[in-house]
Amino acid sequence: MRENPNYNDIYYQNTTSYSQIIDIVTEHVIPFSELDAPIDWEVFFGDARPVEIEIGFGKGRFLLEASKRHPKVNYIGVERAQKYVELTRERFEKYMRHFGVDKASGTFSNVRLAWTDANYFLTRYVLAESIQAYHIYFPDPWPKKRQRKRRIFRNQDFLAALMRTLKSDSGRLYVVTDYEEYFQEIQERLSDLPALHPVEENIGPDRDIATNFEMKYILEGRPIYRAVYEKVCLSTR
Repeated sequence: MRENPNYNDIYYQNTTSYSQIIDIVTEHVIPFSELDAPIDWEVFFGDARPVEIEIGFGKGRFLLEASKRHPKVNYIGVERAQKYVELTRERFEKYMRHFGVDKASGTFSNVRLAWTDANYFLTRYVLAESIQAYHIYFPDPWPKKRQRKRRIFRNQDFLAALMRTLKSDSGRLYVVTDYEEYFQEIQERLSDLPALHPVEENIGPDRDIATNFEMKYILEGRPIYRAVYEKVCLSTR
């Protein structure tokens, strides 16, 4: 049995035809067919601020809190499930309505939602050395043995895209899961990437922002596993 799915053009034609990027504030929707690849973030956002990507944003709690806390950072949330894209849009809308946020104020103008497959987005639309940080919180562990090939950290194209797109000597990867066996596998697979080094997990500036999954699992008494990695420039070591 193949360990990794065959992510080819036919696969993506069948699974990403809906792909689009959504502006949280203006609700403007851009189909991927209208995007130039790779995306020039300075042109896309209209500024040269650092870009961070959350993969699998779920109900959008981290994305909302982090983008509110860091208005000088641009955030892209990537999610394949339509229901979570809609839930996240609703979360932002309810927040702005409840707190009377003026859309002309610039609040949340640093957020975009990419409704698409993460591997497809990273490999085809993200510019090399252009991402300050990746946030991957509670990725699907696909616990059944026959499903494990779907784990995102088993996808070699995805791992290569992470390394290609992270900034050297500053780019970071934040990972959180409640699934111990998968956490061990993630660490093993990331250890095979020479330019990615583990660092102290408590250095994350947004360690206190819990996702909906984390809040749920903490209440259930589940242990939470965390790791932070930093990309280094091998030529200088």
